[in-house]
Amino acid sequence: MNWDAEIDALGLKCPLPVLKARKRLAAMAPGEVLRICADDPMALIDMPHFCAEAGHEHLGVREDAGAQVHLIRRGK
Repeated sequence: MNWDAEIDALGLKCPLPVLKARKRLAAMAPGEVLRICADDPMALIDMPHFCAEAGHEHLGVREDAGAQVHLIRRGK
């Protein structure tokens, strides 16, 4: 899947990956996709929760070389 913006949040602890995602998504157009790489185990819980609360769509997460790769579609 293609994405429109990317954030490297490797090495950042909760809540920084979510805060960076929130800031970047605010600057994106509805429907655009953000790719965020994180390695904090809490991001597995925090990212989907943040998306549900903020009206964004968490498209899923996959493991890539020890990191989590989250895809988020910006909501309206």
